Order: sequence, then C-alpha cells, then structure tokens
Amino acid sequence: MSAIPLAEAPVLRARSRASLAVRALLAATAAGCTIACIVVSRHPHAQTVVTLPHAASTIVVLDVSASVSTDTYSRIGGTLAAIARSSARIGLVVFSDTAYEALPPGVPASDLTPYVRYFAVPPQSRPGFTPSFPVNPWTTTFTAGTKVSAGLDLAHSIATAQERRPAVVLVSDLDDDPNDVPRLSTVVAAYQRDRVPLRIVGLNPSAQDTTLFQRLLGSGVPIAEAPRLDQVPQRDVVPFPWTLVALALAAAAALAIAAAWAPRLEWGTA
Repeated sequence: MSAIPLAEAPVLRARSRASLAVRALLAATAAGCTIACIVVSRHPHAQTVVTLPHAASTIVVLDVSASVSTDTYSRIGGTLAAIARSSARIGLVVFSDTAYEALPPGVPASDLTPYVRYFAVPPQSRPGFTPSFPVNPWTTTFTAGTKVSAGLDLAHSIATAQERRPAVVLVSDLDDDPNDVPRLSTVVAAYQRDRVPLRIVGLNPSAQDTTLFQRLLGSGVPIAEAPRLDQVPQRDVVPFPWTLVALALAAAAALAIAAAWAPRLEWGTA
C-alpha cells in the first residue's frame, strides 16, 4: 500500500506514536504469554496425595511410632500407594524416636510398592479367622516414642546434600513428644532457611497437633488428609491446568486487540 500525503501529518504524529506503543505492548504481551504457556506446559506438577514439585527429588518421611495405631494403617498404605504410582523420584526415611534411611534419594517412586503390603489387611482365607495387618519390620524394634524432629532432621540432611531440587513429605499423625517441640521448631526453621519445601500428610491428627504444626509451618501450608488404601486411584491425578488456560486466554486477548488496530494507516508529509 502506498502512503497517502497528508497536510496535517505533524498533528497526528503524537497519536501515531501512542498507537505504535500500544501495538508494541500488545505484541510483547502476546509473546510473553505464549512463552509462559510453553514453560508451564513442560513443567507440570504431579498431584498424588500432595503436589510434588516438577523434577524434585522427594524424601518421604514415614512415622511408624507406637502412637500410630492400626486404625491409620490403611491411610499409610493409601499414601504410599498413591506416591508409588507417581512418576516422582523419591527417598524414604522411617522414624519413631530415631530415624534411618530406608530408601536412598532418587529411586523410582514405584520402589515404595513393597512397603504397601505391611499396611493392607489381607483377604480372609478361612472362616472364623479375622485377618489382621501383617507384622511389619518396625513392630517390635522401632516403635518407641515419637520424635518428629528426628525424621525431619535426617530428611533435611539428605535433601540438602543432593544436587537435585529437594522436597520433603511428612506422613504422620503429628502426635509429637512434648519434649521434642523445641528441637522440632529448630529443624522446621532450617527447612525455611534452606527453602526446602515441606508437605504434610496427616494420619487422622488431632486438632491440637494440627494447630501446632500450622503454627510452626505457617497457616499457608496445608495439611493433606491421607487417603485409605481403597480410595487411591489407579493412576496419578493431574490437576486442571488453570494457569495454562489463563495464559492462553491472555495471549489470545492480546492478539485479538492487536488485530483490532489493523490494518495500519501509513501517512507522511506532502
């Protein structure tokens, strides 16, 4: 299209510059939203019991202390089964009043599957005999008092020693020894200082214990409810990508507004 000479061209120069700035802003917005869509779509967060950060090496900290009754065993099994069916890389720390590393960090989450059987009631094979939970490796030797700080401290050491992005998931009834609370506060502060994400899956915790952990972690950290084994889906549940949808809509809106300004009228002095 050839330019049309216009005698009042200098008067329209200010409006031309404003129009150019608006078009540039809309183009930058559309490009930015498009790039953000690509980044978000490549880095989903898997939803199992809690949201696990993408590419993180997750340390599961499992409470097997005496305060965890058989009533919650099915929820332990459900939590382990849900994480085991994810695509995450995990490690496992088991604790009571002491803690030890049961699985090293970075192993496939499916390595948790053999542990699920200890928290599942087998089917009844003979009439008159009510099945019970299998005897697990910690029943007689590792179910003393509860020191949550012991499990979290070991997990913190493991998490900060690895190069991959760490995250920690505490699976517990949160019934901590009152004498352990000062130490627990120190360990939680170390998580916050080192920016290690800490998620909690509660095994029917009391309101008092829930309040204590929310005070330590901050009210913005939710305590997820552990599912029973029969409630666990057969595959990962991926949350609806609201962020991706919002970015796509923003990019489309920017392109639509930019298109409303076209075609551009070219003008110049005679």
